[in-house]
Amino acid sequence: MARITASVYTSHVPAIGAALDLGKTGEPYWQKVFAGYEFSKAWMRDNTPDVIFLVFNDHATAFSLEMIPTFAIGCAAEFPPADEGWGPRPVPVVQGHPELAAHIAQSVIQDDFDLTIVNKMNVDHGLTVPMSLMFGQPASWPCPVIPFAVNVVQYPVPSGRRCFNLGRAIRKAVESFDAPLKVQIWGTGGMSHQLQGPRAGLINRAFDSAFLDRLIADPEGLSKMPHIDYVREAGSEGIELVMWLIARGAMSDAQPKLAHRFYHVPASNTAVGHLILENA
Repeated sequence: MARITASVYTSHVPAIGAALDLGKTGEPYWQKVFAGYEFSKAWMRDNTPDVIFLVFNDHATAFSLEMIPTFAIGCAAEFPPADEGWGPRPVPVVQGHPELAAHIAQSVIQDDFDLTIVNKMNVDHGLTVPMSLMFGQPASWPCPVIPFAVNVVQYPVPSGRRCFNLGRAIRKAVESFDAPLKVQIWGTGGMSHQLQGPRAGLINRAFDSAFLDRLIADPEGLSKMPHIDYVREAGSEGIELVMWLIARGAMSDAQPKLAHRFYHVPASNTAVGHLILENA
């Protein structure tokens, strides 16, 4: 049967993708950011999965404010990079895994989580930047990806508790798929940042560090944090961190092995956080 082998957590700052695409990774400002992912790229070469289930949020690219699904699973055979206003990023087309995606959708919906089935979707920096950070600039991505979009843009957004329990349902779905696939689940977005208003540029190192600590050691307790705490402590866009709880909920109940932890500020106007957790 399929199994989840590891989870990856990372910010998906759009400026990181631009720096990579424009050859600026060696510049003093960006060097420390990309250095934090050198271990990760080596780890990925040794631990390339058969499929990645990638949790991200769309930034009004695939879904406009006219229609916003809370949870949307990509079931297509491929997902082209989106044009976010300055042309698509020069990255490979994402190959999907329709069979596993359809199986997960069936299982999770039967477990009473409502998903939107998406059979055509362009993917923006929320998905492509994490792929670039973990794989560099290959001619093609080394494995299929199932995109899973979460609404953290327009309130009401899902609670951390619901996201954590959804991760558990996804784990159950993966483990019931009748093929010996190694699956990784990625949670992206965050960390603390605010893009507008009087607190624009907010970064809260203490909150971010505590969040990483609890995500590793006490994810169920962390899942009970109310939305107002994310907004107050991590800024209006810090609510993206609930997506990390989906990935953490999909891990086994045993304490995971911490393979890598990285944190850096600033990158553009946000904090960059990154974890790799391996299932026991």
